[in-house]
Amino acid sequence: MENPAALLHCVAMADPLTKLAYQTLQNGKGLLGLVHKEASTRLMNLLAPDGVPSTVPVPPRMLQDLRASMDRLHQLDWEEAERGLYPSSLLFDAPWLDWAARYPLVWLDTPRTWSRRQERNIRDLPKDVDHSAYPDYYLQNFHHQTDGYLSETSASLYDLQVEILFNGTADPMRRRVLGPLLLGLQAFGERPAGQIRVLDVATGTGRTLRQLRGALPQAQLVGLDLSHAYLRQANRWLSQLPGELPQLVQGNAEAMPFIDGGFEAVTCVFLLHELPPEARQNVIDDCYRQLVPGGTLVLADSVQLADSPQFEVAMENFRRVFHEPYYPDYIRDDIDQRLQSAGFEAITASSHFMTRVWSARKPR
Repeated sequence: MENPAALLHCVAMADPLTKLAYQTLQNGKGLLGLVHKEASTRLMNLLAPDGVPSTVPVPPRMLQDLRASMDRLHQLDWEEAERGLYPSSLLFDAPWLDWAARYPLVWLDTPRTWSRRQERNIRDLPKDVDHSAYPDYYLQNFHHQTDGYLSETSASLYDLQVEILFNGTADPMRRRVLGPLLLGLQAFGERPAGQIRVLDVATGTGRTLRQLRGALPQAQLVGLDLSHAYLRQANRWLSQLPGELPQLVQGNAEAMPFIDGGFEAVTCVFLLHELPPEARQNVIDDCYRQLVPGGTLVLADSVQLADSPQFEVAMENFRRVFHEPYYPDYIRDDIDQRLQSAGFEAITASSHFMTRVWSARKPR
């Protein structure tokens, strides 16, 4: 028989080792993001100087604030997993081999991005795109990325590009929706877990749905997105998970193809800043329509000037470096007021590194 004390010691050692692995992973992803961006900037200055954006110098104090804010994000991410809010396996959930294979493709695609910057070409889309199938604001190269959101190439590189952009913090920021979501779902605690329905709006390649599946293994999950190509990529990623495959639906978040009151919760991550003001309100209004009385909406998007003025230079440089036409309006927008206008109550918000998270309830 094994020594019980030795077993307890092994269990006690597991958390520090897991935490060290998590910290090492996040530091490695952060370093990769920084090195990639530095190398890309130097090459662009050398090979395509006409496309180099004019950025605002970053104050040393802001760099310190960013580092401290990132550290707090990682600490909270670890603590919530340790408390069992979501399984610790989510902290390490990423397709590393696939991303490693695709990383050279990011570099091969880079000259096309430089060319669009130089030419100020923001409508460089695939020739076979049916423009009548999409709102006009969607038909452009957000981030200057190849094909916008309308090709398999774009969808295959997107997750890796976002990890590089945010220095490996994209998933920890996405996971900030899980706490408010689970808290809101307590209102339906009498329902069997398999009857809880959650909709992820603008699901893209399904990264948020993977987080939701980890935290809600029995819930009925639905993802909606406007891009067929991104939904196909989401299906590839999500089909690797055990259990029921989330339902994926193509549609516009301003007028979703669902009956009223079909979901106990709705999430929406990194969409609002890419919408013009009227569409932003339309999406929030339609999220309200999707919820049952007492249901919860959780939004996550960029921080704003009102809540994170210390990062104003970072927000300004984000606008200058990446094609984000609606971002200047978004960072000055009153999302709380938009939620109130839609009819929501119990509105709360918190900021985590470069992400702002709102939670709101539809009245019973």
